[in-house]
Amino acid sequence: MSMETYAGRRSGAALERRALVLAVAGWAALPARAQVRDLNDAINKAGRQRMLSQRCAKAWLAVGQQVRVEQAGKVLDESLSHFDRQLVELRSFVTTAEAKATYDALDGAWTAYKTALVGSAPQRQTAETVIMLGDRVLQFAHQGTVQLEQLSGRPVGRLVNIAGRQRMLSQRVAARFLASSWGVQTQASRRALDEAHAEFLRAHQGLKSAPETTPAIRAELDLAEQQFGFLDSALQALRSGTPDARARTDVFTTSERVLQAMDRATGLYAAQG
Repeated sequence: MSMETYAGRRSGAALERRALVLAVAGWAALPARAQVRDLNDAINKAGRQRMLSQRCAKAWLAVGQQVRVEQAGKVLDESLSHFDRQLVELRSFVTTAEAKATYDALDGAWTAYKTALVGSAPQRQTAETVIMLGDRVLQFAHQGTVQLEQLSGRPVGRLVNIAGRQRMLSQRVAARFLASSWGVQTQASRRALDEAHAEFLRAHQGLKSAPETTPAIRAELDLAEQQFGFLDSALQALRSGTPDARARTDVFTTSERVLQAMDRATGLYAAQG
């Protein structure tokens, strides 16, 4: 799909219809009662909101650079829908005044971010704004996750938070790589990439050594670690110069595989109750 096709699909009345369909689909998919099963499930979903903030940016930046455009467009649409749905679920679940205030703020930040993501075809001139709005969503989503973890008071709640954050870090690494490869916030993006990369590696070792990590979880952690190694190889292109199209594609696709493995691992931690 070309940029012209992408832009046409998201312009004028078509764009307005698409935004409406996404909003309606996100609400219509919800039953009358929230779908959050328990506190661990809430921590999992709250942490997934962090990831989606960065996955949206990754997909938007990929479309702008013609990286797996069709797949990236689907990832963006899927991420928008999932964020909408989970935000409704989490706002129905939280009961403390502090958490309610956080999710009110997240709702406002998300509305601004979503408008920037779907308002026009991805362009380099607007990329910095999209990145900043995404980071603001990440800030509130992380705040909400921490507040829910504090309500848990159990080691497994902390592990659900940490494992869930690994999902976000995989997407943040990819998004900041694509920002740098497009010449957007080059120094800031590379610093954020390096920080996310280092945090992922540290946290992964902590998860592997946790007593709550079962063989099934360890298998997912090992798979994520292997895929992150492939991702790291693609990142070398950025350190050595300007990444080519293949490096950008490798970062996009490999980060999706890391995400899948860590999402499964997070779900397994959450299921421990």
